[in-house]
Amino acid sequence: MNKKALRSEYRRLRQALMPRLNASLVESVLAHLNAQDPPHRHGAIGITWPLPGEPDLRLLAELQPAPLALPATAADYSVTYHSWREAPSPTELRGDAFSIPAPLSSPALKPTELALLLIPALAVDRNGMRLGYGGGCYDRLLSQPGWSTLPTFAVLPEACVHATLLPAEPWDQPLDGWITEQGCSLRRASQ
Repeated sequence: MNKKALRSEYRRLRQALMPRLNASLVESVLAHLNAQDPPHRHGAIGITWPLPGEPDLRLLAELQPAPLALPATAADYSVTYHSWREAPSPTELRGDAFSIPAPLSSPALKPTELALLLIPALAVDRNGMRLGYGGGCYDRLLSQPGWSTLPTFAVLPEACVHATLLPAEPWDQPLDGWITEQGCSLRRASQ
């Protein structure tokens, strides 16, 4: 199956599952964050503003002490992360190039100012390859120095963990793992 067909299939599946799974996904993210050693807890947690069918991780602002950061995507698909000082309030947010709310009045963060990134995905395979929306913006971000060493996880329903390898392009960047309602999984060590 090609990426276009897979995107359509997983978008439908995720949208059907998310209303009843969001609370469980937030709990799994919290469990993962609480299991980290203190040195890894320093820095902001990069989340995304939830699009329809995506997990809503904005509750993390009230449930754990680390600051949150939101991405802003430019027209050229480059991504920057910005501190969301008033999380979970949307008052300081403006639309990025794709009209997604972002704290654009905050300066762009350096990778060293983030603890980890929770990146949107339609699906992920056991090697950490992510099926995104097709713009390649996160693959470009994660190939940059500094960003490539940040821990990266997809947060999605267990049903969106693809049983076999997803189609991948040479520029696709694998994630370190994924977090589902069943907990956190790391990609295969051989990759």
